[in-house]
Amino acid sequence: DVQLQAFGGGLVQAGGSLRLSCSVSGLPGFRFDDYAIGWFRQAPGKEHEAVSCYNNMNGNTYYSDSAKGRFTISSVSTKNTVYLQMNGLKSEDTARYYCTARYQPRFMGEELRGDLELCDEYDFWGEGTQVTVSS
Repeated sequence: DVQLQAFGGGLVQAGGSLRLSCSVSGLPGFRFDDYAIGWFRQAPGKEHEAVSCYNNMNGNTYYSDSAKGRFTISSVSTKNTVYLQMNGLKSEDTARYYCTARYQPRFMGEELRGDLELCDEYDFWGEGTQVTVSS
């Protein structure tokens, strides 16, 4: 089992910045580097959407089209923490942001065959943190 806690949400004006943090932990034997960590968000009345994901096994990253050029995902394995730096925030970025995890060894074959994307099949979810961007 994996536990994820997201921090850093808040109210910010359009054009501003926020840095979200995701602290990851697990039962004895848990290895942070075996997991891909993803940031997903859900706005009121909308479905969850992937924002950015980071593969701790090989450093690969994914960004949604809306995140490219504005958001940066990074991982610090010594702290078991993944960050999402969000710059140039827009009102449409307003949502609850969730930190999620995927056990990479389970999906490595599918990903190498191109049958699975980095931001697919995340089954560990934290409670999320609210980001509100005022225009």
